[in-house]
Amino acid sequence: MTEQSSAITSVDLTPGSEISVTTLKSDLAQLATGPLPQEYKGMLTHIEETLPSTKAACDNFYKSHSQMMTVTLDITDLTPIRSIKHTLAAIERTKSALAEAQINRRKNEIKIKKKQRDIDACEDDLDREEQEIEMIELMNNNMNIENSMKGAIRKMSFLMTQYRSVLDHIGKDHITEEDYEREEKRYHVMTCLKQALNSARPRGGVIDEGNSIYLFDIGVNVSHAQAEVFNYLKMENELIANGQAPSHEMTVEWLEKCADKFENCSERFAESRGFKILDEKSLAIPNYAVLPESKVDEEYAKLKASTEE
Repeated sequence: MTEQSSAITSVDLTPGSEISVTTLKSDLAQLATGPLPQEYKGMLTHIEETLPSTKAACDNFYKSHSQMMTVTLDITDLTPIRSIKHTLAAIERTKSALAEAQINRRKNEIKIKKKQRDIDACEDDLDREEQEIEMIELMNNNMNIENSMKGAIRKMSFLMTQYRSVLDHIGKDHITEEDYEREEKRYHVMTCLKQALNSARPRGGVIDEGNSIYLFDIGVNVSHAQAEVFNYLKMENELIANGQAPSHEMTVEWLEKCADKFENCSERFAESRGFKILDEKSLAIPNYAVLPESKVDEEYAKLKASTEE
């Protein structure tokens, strides 16, 4: 590489920081409308002084949701295998986004090499300046991609932890399509009754039309479900009247009992219409890889110990 072209590739770029701020002072020193007002010089100095700290703080993020939000507001499934299904779907989406980011980054690297070649061969000074700016843009894009990739890696690692955690919770090292299909009966009863209960709270205990239709479609008698909702809300009100507080765990326990009571309704309703709710010969039976024991906790403990020394 020639001395002339090395000035570009040696620039220490960080996302939206040094490459813009250190050049802003010179770029804006003489605007088309006149000199840069004095107060802006102070603002630029302030930005330049604080940027290293804000860059370090930004590294905490670069992901769409917090860990807490992922397992409470994103993955809201009430049954474990449905939770695993949702977690696996999130893993696949994150993996796809990570793969796309890798491809885009590698494409940019090729473009940067080509751009450097064009700069080396450029004879016109203005054309060269234009090529240099385009190269800086590509390099900045790559660093933004790297930040997104780091966020995606952290998210994917967190989702892998949740996958292992839920499997441990149900005492399995893998799930099958049959496990998923068999749990669906309980999942839909619990989901429908959760929605029915929440819709009934501001409606004087009456289940709304949408969830009444949902109950009918999964073979649950709406009046029977309505009675269960009435009784549960009555129990909560009695607790409050006696100075006690209903708990979220109590609601989940009620939903589990509803699933025990109504889980076979969908199968009976399907059979009454000539359907089989489960056809075992139409299920996948893949060879599952053994889930290895995770070593990440041990590695993290070593890393944490080394940073505290």
